[in-house]
Amino acid sequence: MLCTILLGISLAYAQADNTKKNKRDRADHAVTADQQGQSEADLELTRKIRKALTDDSSLSTYAKNVKIISRNGKVVLRGPVNTAAEKTKVENFAATIAGAAKVTNEIEVVKHDKE
Repeated sequence: MLCTILLGISLAYAQADNTKKNKRDRADHAVTADQQGQSEADLELTRKIRKALTDDSSLSTYAKNVKIISRNGKVVLRGPVNTAAEKTKVENFAATIAGAAKVTNEIEVVKHDKE
């Protein structure tokens, strides 16, 4: 029984390992959450987009938690979602709030086993 528990724990850690993604995010061109603009306008833009996502009960937890990085009025969306439809929906929320020309969508569609 102990072996089964330890195996389950090690599998959970293996599935949660996103080291490769973290390395990718360290690239010079990658926009990361620490680059969020601190102006009142950028913070408000991020807040409005996040609220639109969290208020939509049709979105998965993954879609509601994509990274939203606003800087100088431009928005970058990053992270995994379950479906192409979710990816489009998240981008549409951001485009409606920020303007379509100001949104860069780097969201990835990744099928998750369970939420």
